[in-house]
Amino acid sequence: MSTVPLRPAAVAALALALALPASAAAPAAPAVPAAPADRPPAAAPAAASALQGEGAAQLAQALTRILGTSALRRTRTGVAVVSLDSGQLLFARNADDLFNPASNVKLFTAAAALARLGPEFRFETEFYAEPGAAETVRALYVRGKGDPSMVTERLYAIAGELAHRGIRTVKGDLVLDDSWFDEQREGPGYDQEHGDRAYLAPTGALSLNFNAVAIHVAGGPKPKARGRVELEPASDFFTLDNRTVTARARARRRVVPSSSLQGGLERITVTGRLPLNGGDQVFYRKIGDPTLYFGHTLKRMLELRGVRVTGQVRAGRVPPAARLVYLAQSDELAEIVRTLQKHSNNFIAEQLVKTLGAQVKGAPGSWPKGIEAIQDFLAEAGIPRGGYQMRNGSGLNDANRFTARQTVTLLGAMWRRFPLAAEYVGALPVAGKDGTIRWRMWGTDAVGRLRAKTGTLDGVRSLSGYVETAAHEHLAFAIFVNDFPGRTHAVVRGVDALGAALAGAGRPSELGAAVALAEAPAAAEELSEPEARARVARYQELGRAGDPRNLPELRTAFAAERDPALRLAAAEAIFLSDTASGSGRRALLDAAAVDARAGFPRLRALTTPEVPAPLVGSLADLAAEGEAEPMERLLALAPETSASPALAEAYADALAEVGRTAPDELLFALLAAEPAAADAGLAALARGLARDGDEEHPFPAALRRALADPNPTRAARAVALSARLDERRKVQAAPALSPLPAGDAARPVPIPPAAGR
Repeated sequence: MSTVPLRPAAVAALALALALPASAAAPAAPAVPAAPADRPPAAAPAAASALQGEGAAQLAQALTRILGTSALRRTRTGVAVVSLDSGQLLFARNADDLFNPASNVKLFTAAAALARLGPEFRFETEFYAEPGAAETVRALYVRGKGDPSMVTERLYAIAGELAHRGIRTVKGDLVLDDSWFDEQREGPGYDQEHGDRAYLAPTGALSLNFNAVAIHVAGGPKPKARGRVELEPASDFFTLDNRTVTARARARRRVVPSSSLQGGLERITVTGRLPLNGGDQVFYRKIGDPTLYFGHTLKRMLELRGVRVTGQVRAGRVPPAARLVYLAQSDELAEIVRTLQKHSNNFIAEQLVKTLGAQVKGAPGSWPKGIEAIQDFLAEAGIPRGGYQMRNGSGLNDANRFTARQTVTLLGAMWRRFPLAAEYVGALPVAGKDGTIRWRMWGTDAVGRLRAKTGTLDGVRSLSGYVETAAHEHLAFAIFVNDFPGRTHAVVRGVDALGAALAGAGRPSELGAAVALAEAPAAAEELSEPEARARVARYQELGRAGDPRNLPELRTAFAAERDPALRLAAAEAIFLSDTASGSGRRALLDAAAVDARAGFPRLRALTTPEVPAPLVGSLADLAAEGEAEPMERLLALAPETSASPALAEAYADALAEVGRTAPDELLFALLAAEPAAADAGLAALARGLARDGDEEHPFPAALRRALADPNPTRAARAVALSARLDERRKVQAAPALSPLPAGDAARPVPIPPAAGR
């Protein structure tokens, strides 16, 4: 699922023996039913499967072991694996249970769109005029038909085309006709989540930039100056309220942008604290009225091309007498589906549902009509109505249910439809190469050979698609994981191990490596001290460069390293080279969760003088945004930071800065932390507050608010924390900096249990 809309540039652009008994193998089952194409294909001759007998048993043993020994054992998981060459069901686990598939729903949406509309289908946007005097039209009308790929650059080019057709003045209104879709903007399931994030963008027959706005934010020219905030695109549709302030160069950044529709215009409010000379950061937020967004931005583009619009921008219908002056057509549907799948774009998925409704069932397009059209197609593909639940096209939230067997049935049907197979399969992300699995399954046989759609929601992970095995057999697979506790990285590692095992089928050594991937990291490589120090220096040098072109080298190193300290160094370098995307953030947080306890002390000893506080700054940057996971990771380092004066100083300053930008969140994290981390964190925070010297620092105010919490449990925990902080602050009376004791120097006051939080 995409949390960020695609910008225009993105559019253009261990052998291990398997000791399980043979009885663990899944029993053979009838072939998955073939789906009729638009013209029924000739029956394919039965192909000999390379995964028969012992090969199939070995694969089933590996999959069973991964499911039983990885984090997946604590989840509800459904798996189905089918040979596309023989039609044999090779493995099944809860294959007929209904699961929330998250964004794997997009597999069904994309398949129906390609089948019903055709890969060559193009979306149209029609421009009409009421004639007036020479070079003047009395009104300009635009009728949209759901194009999900319209972006500012295309709109600018369209304005140029209108100017080249002789239009110089619109002596009247710019009228926008979005009647091709109904008036419902948000699909079923979207009402379960409130907010202005771009992945919640509304639909519209006239839409632009995935119905989101880009908000560019950077620090101002000097401390206390207003930060620089700019919107893309520039449009009269927006009003901007810039409430940012520039802080000193070493300050932590925290930016809170928001968007809301007010009086027919989109109000963008940006609050926050920005470091001096900090780089540009981009945030995306949805807009509330797609039609007016399109219209106001078109008006600006027309003005830039020398066309003056004297009237208003308003919604309306194209009158019968208006003449067509220009027809804008999108790229082919095949290319749009590629963008949908590679980047898991929710907006495109819902636009396709409504377009199917309009094209197949009749305008106006709606979710009920579109879902009905998809259900008609799925029935032809061998998935009868009544066995699943589909309410939207993106898979957002708790609105859809499918089984793993239904999913591989769909995948098999699309594989056999020659006119559609290339576009459908080619649209899927490739493990280790692109899309949402660009950085997954590195170092395994799956890289370059597994194509699959991901799915991500709270408590949900899914992965379904195609893979060519080591025996050169083609498989369709579906993996649905629901209801898992704890952190996500271990569940994702288990899912990736299943994918690696499928790719390694037919080669026992690769199956063993996949099982090892799921069970535990391999033993640390024995490296000499100079070699380990050299590798850390290399990774930290690449991280300081901040160059995304270094990511392939760093990702390869991260997958290959077994020493926790070196993995941490590589992960931080990945983050520093890729701060704008979620993949770098995820690498750092996952590595900190798995490797920090064992690796951080050694990393501290191996680090170069240019990096006196490895991990601390990067985790503090993320924690300053107020999110719980990086805050937890940062506090977990606290017991180790008192060993070095330079590290203690850097950590204390970082924690005080986090307390400035996210005081309530830091307070909650301290209350929830393990005792050793909480006590060491309080010691560092006390030192940082003393060094900061700001009597109006917001963390003490947050603590005072917590003391008055009406919940007695929370208030009692805040009282205990306040007492511990006061004790720690007394220790800071001496100005000299020295390593802080981790235990008895300030005896902790017990914090009551967190029941009732």
